[in-house]
Amino acid sequence: MIETPVSSPAAEFSAAQAVAAGTDFAELKVGPTGLFWNEFRPADGACRIWHWHQHQAQCLTPDGFSVRSRVYEYGGGSFCLGGEGLVFVNEKDQQLYTQTLDGAVPKRLTDDQQCRYGDVHWHDGQVLAVEERHGQTVEHRLIALREGSREVLAEGADFYASPTVSSDGQRLAWVEWDRPAQPWTHTRLLLRQRDSSGAWGPACCVAGQDESLQQPRFDAQGRLYCLSDRDGFWQPWGEVDGHWQALPAEPADHASAPWQLGASSWLALGPQSYVASWFEGGFGQLGLRTAEQPVERFASAYTRFRSLAMDDGHLYAIAASPVSPAAVIAIDRSNHEVRVLAGGAEVLPAEAISMPQSIRYTSGNGIAHGFFYPAMHAKAPAPLVVFIHGGPTSACYPALDPRIQYWTQRGFAVADLNYRGSTGYGRDYRQALHLHWGERDVEDACAAVTHLAGLGLIDPHKAFIRGGSAGGYTTLCALAFHDVFRAGASLYGVSDPIALSRATHKFEGDYLDWLIGDPLQDAERYHARTPLLHAAQIKVPVVFFQGELDAVVVPEQTRLMLDALKANGIEAEGHFYAGERHGFRQAENLAHALEEEWKFYCRVLGQVPH
Repeated sequence: MIETPVSSPAAEFSAAQAVAAGTDFAELKVGPTGLFWNEFRPADGACRIWHWHQHQAQCLTPDGFSVRSRVYEYGGGSFCLGGEGLVFVNEKDQQLYTQTLDGAVPKRLTDDQQCRYGDVHWHDGQVLAVEERHGQTVEHRLIALREGSREVLAEGADFYASPTVSSDGQRLAWVEWDRPAQPWTHTRLLLRQRDSSGAWGPACCVAGQDESLQQPRFDAQGRLYCLSDRDGFWQPWGEVDGHWQALPAEPADHASAPWQLGASSWLALGPQSYVASWFEGGFGQLGLRTAEQPVERFASAYTRFRSLAMDDGHLYAIAASPVSPAAVIAIDRSNHEVRVLAGGAEVLPAEAISMPQSIRYTSGNGIAHGFFYPAMHAKAPAPLVVFIHGGPTSACYPALDPRIQYWTQRGFAVADLNYRGSTGYGRDYRQALHLHWGERDVEDACAAVTHLAGLGLIDPHKAFIRGGSAGGYTTLCALAFHDVFRAGASLYGVSDPIALSRATHKFEGDYLDWLIGDPLQDAERYHARTPLLHAAQIKVPVVFFQGELDAVVVPEQTRLMLDALKANGIEAEGHFYAGERHGFRQAENLAHALEEEWKFYCRVLGQVPH
């Protein structure tokens, strides 16, 4: 049976346009000569440093270079200001380079092909960094580099992050943790102080009980602060009147899960004063808190804030809203006026954008969260696409995502879920997937369909599910173990967690044990939650998208799943991309995958794509 063709007044918003709108920014830095940021453009997949100076932006990164760290595989903290210009990590060789601001060719600072560098900082002529050395084993250290010399600042722990020095140079702080912990489960805050000779004294642990700590900061007087989730949310703690205590804060997460190094979601100003972003019902807020005054809020039109930086006159952030993609913004601290310095270009007219609606619904014995985007130009109830984010300890945000708008423009509603285990809703919610991955996340995805159908917003018989990486695993589990979805899409998704545990890298070496259990002791649990072993239970069509260079979810894993479905007579389709790794970056491939997924769902519905 052929149903109504899929078309809309905004069908001209193509997959290529949706991908091209995906320019993103990271790592704002303020210096005497202006503002700097790292900018990623899908057109060539490169990351380049830009400099905002005298009311204009200039690209500093020459062709042949891309500024991106691969420490812990996810990188972050890829450049800093120092010396006569920049210090940055070059993506291709993972070495540190220096570069002046006059357009000179970058010069190599390090030359050790066994090492990667990330979370770089500058202090007193030295580069502080996390060093990742690949030999027979992978080792991590905190080091200080000066041309011709290397000093080890900390070693012995499995992982390090956020080396931070007080402005007077007398105190050094960092975060560290050991396996099997993840940075969002248990970490420690360490401190070293200089002795009378100027040498660093022994390290002492400032905090690190049953808590996750991140983003240590010093104020101008050298007092130490850090975000801790000891009280249930990532909130500021610090040295106040000689004691380590919580600062006044909203009962909300003031950070996301630290998958990447170099995050800056808050800035310490004094004993009871700081600038921070935090989440309220999944929506980002930005404000200044002092002991004496109510919270002073900024840029209320935006719903997500990252990479905060500040100078005497302005507060800077990477911000996005439901109608604006990521942008570098400057906020005048005196009158709150917001100026867009880069990004934020119109993707669609405001009236053509589907706006996020916060959803909170019952799932199993808990509550789940997410955002619902109504279909445009379609009669309710509409078909639904459920988006499952990766991680799984990550989150989705109510900010303009051109991929979501691509679907809503074509008559599909979208449910973008922060299933249990996501960040932004406190420690207990984040820990909910402990030993329950493949259960509670799947339960939440299925319950979202029931919830939205009960409100008359979607057609439950035309529900689809899709996700990448860990989200692909949730997708395949939902298709194998529940009869809710009409079809699904797995983008480099996990179909065999045991195979993943054998191939994964050090940073996630114990993550599956936390999510599912010990592969030997809990073998039955793994068997019960391995989609590849239950492929015969999948009765609906599935489309796969996979990078041939993926070292996390290897292509063979996806091919085995694809072949198993075909052998069972299930409609299954696979698209493999020769130059892609784990997570696609090439614009042509991103657009191709998006369009082919849409066409696949149209065929499942018996519709003719237009």
